[in-house]
Amino acid sequence: MATSTRIQERMTPWDLTQLRQKAFIKAMITSLAALLLFLYLLPLGYGVITSLKTKEQTSDPKGSILPSEPRQYVYEGESYPVYKVPTDSGEKEWALVKKGRKSSFFIDPQNPQAGLIEWKGFWNKLEPVNQISPQWENYREAYNTIDFFRLLGNTLMYAFVTMIGAVTSATLVAYGFARFRFPFRNVLFIILISTIVLPPQVTLIPQYAFFTRLLNWGGSWKPLIIPAYFGNAYNIFLLRQYFLTIPRELEDAAKIDGAGPFRTLISVILPQSIPALTAVSLFHFFFAWNDFFNPLLYLSGQRDKMPMAVGLHFFNGIYNREPQLILAASVMTIILPLVIFFLAQRVFIQGIVITGVEK
Repeated sequence: MATSTRIQERMTPWDLTQLRQKAFIKAMITSLAALLLFLYLLPLGYGVITSLKTKEQTSDPKGSILPSEPRQYVYEGESYPVYKVPTDSGEKEWALVKKGRKSSFFIDPQNPQAGLIEWKGFWNKLEPVNQISPQWENYREAYNTIDFFRLLGNTLMYAFVTMIGAVTSATLVAYGFARFRFPFRNVLFIILISTIVLPPQVTLIPQYAFFTRLLNWGGSWKPLIIPAYFGNAYNIFLLRQYFLTIPRELEDAAKIDGAGPFRTLISVILPQSIPALTAVSLFHFFFAWNDFFNPLLYLSGQRDKMPMAVGLHFFNGIYNREPQLILAASVMTIILPLVIFFLAQRVFIQGIVITGVEK
């Protein structure tokens, strides 16, 4: 404290003004970031809260924001609702025992020995006392209805198998573009990158006809898994950008030790590229996890092979009048991706930043 006081005494009024301005700017930026984060997470919070309500609460426009139910008090073996009752000594929370037109009888839960208390007024105009009551059985019902483990197994199989193929193929192609010189390398790379802006609707019909009529792959996983092993332009671009940042001196040292191109890739390039590989892996994993149209198209009629996104779509169609069950099923489907992203976020962000900047 004494050192801090001496430093403040040495500072001029101008320096103090600058410090206050910097502190104010940091506080404003932090507040703005917190506000944007709150707005971004608001739909997720609404979904979680609504998934814990009853059907009646979700359809009540005047209901409580939080999942709640009227509070009950047991008196002489019977359960009675608790209301907020205005009295001469202030508002009280009493249980309504006997209803009347102009006067009713209540019991004080804090002092039940006092017996029934007569209150004059219209009981139906009193506000009930609610208590937090999350309906966890919504998750159990949704879990049993959508066959959660089957959908989860199909989705994980689809995501991990295609992720391995996408990362492996993109790594090999990106390494070739980043380190080898061959004729028309730049032209081929431009053609490859140009496919990123090609709308998928252009190739939808020819691709479907090729897979289903020519190869007879309809109703199987082959049209979804095998194309992932032939590279993706976006993944190749990210990995190539990262490979270009790795010093060539490391590869030269490996060549002196007798390592070939493939051994150099395995022993030198890949250990240095963990952030980029993690970013590409997570990109494809989240894409496969949320992929809806391709499984719906190629797995049509194969209910036992449907992934999470398609299964949730059918569930929503069946229970379109049960919003609490729909949101409960939706929340269950996003838990695993959130956990994966939370555990790998530091490496993921590092890979995104570095692959976008060429040293």
